[in-house]
Amino acid sequence: MFKKVSIILLAVSLLIGLMAFPAMAQDESDDPVEIYFFPGGSPGGTFATVVYNGAQKAEEILGDRVNVHYRWSEWSAQKMVSQFQQAVAANPDGIAIMGHPGDEAYRPFVEEAREQGIIVTSQNTTLTELESKYKGEGFGYVGQELYPSGQTLGEGCVSRFGLGEGDKALVWGLKSKPARGERTKGVIDALEKAGLEVDYMEISAEVNKDASNGIPVIVGYLQSNPDCDLIVTDHGNLTSSLQTYIESAGLGPDDIIGAGFDLSAATAEGIEKGYIDLVLDQQPFLQGFLPIYQIYLTEKWGFSGLHIDTGAGLIHEGNIDMIAPLAEEGIR
Repeated sequence: MFKKVSIILLAVSLLIGLMAFPAMAQDESDDPVEIYFFPGGSPGGTFATVVYNGAQKAEEILGDRVNVHYRWSEWSAQKMVSQFQQAVAANPDGIAIMGHPGDEAYRPFVEEAREQGIIVTSQNTTLTELESKYKGEGFGYVGQELYPSGQTLGEGCVSRFGLGEGDKALVWGLKSKPARGERTKGVIDALEKAGLEVDYMEISAEVNKDASNGIPVIVGYLQSNPDCDLIVTDHGNLTSSLQTYIESAGLGPDDIIGAGFDLSAATAEGIEKGYIDLVLDQQPFLQGFLPIYQIYLTEKWGFSGLHIDTGAGLIHEGNIDMIAPLAEEGIR
């Protein structure tokens, strides 16, 4: 994980260094590159805020070379599409979108954007078809590879906690969502391959928007299924709430294994207290930072789309001490 991050940061440092040379620097008379950016969730949300922090850091480094407008979507695919249409109508230089609605939902509006000369790139959830079609025009991707990320977490739970035949897991995810659901499927397939009995619950729109709405859902499940050995939450906000869910069900940190995705200050605390046992960190800071540079580099110098996998590392009690301070700062 750390080797991959180092390579990415080295590449970014080189790009920043290149922009310092007079021959490549923006002319003082140039207008800033206008960018619309989608952090995904709501202001203050654990995951979306880290994405936003990354985008703001890129904006800070680029200074008056860019002007970034942020659009919060409450993780609603419908709202993302509507806001994307509004962003296209504003005719900026570039738009960085969350991929949750899927290729088909975005397709006509991405085509319209490209006809207007607007650069479109994506983060967090892959848009495989659109990325393939427009890669040469700056359509990149920064985020995890969804199905492999799910597999990695599922296999990590099996190997780290010795799970197998006779054990039972709850996966609480977004399997029904185009593209986004691949991560949930990866978790389920890995657990079932190891012989676990897997119960699945779809995250409702209400819980997707506000993780606290999930308390009665998880309490009800655990009361009805006291033999559950593992909970996997396929959503950063739900993962950060695992301690609350487990405590609300009257259980302690050693009574059930908690696993999920995405690091935050609350998730780091849950790991330190033993309520969260394994987390796949997709490094959302980079999902904010790098798309801003993608649009800038494409607009200024015609760079094609970069496809960057940020979801490689598993976080647990053995390595949280090093990472927790960064989570507290909203970087990891």
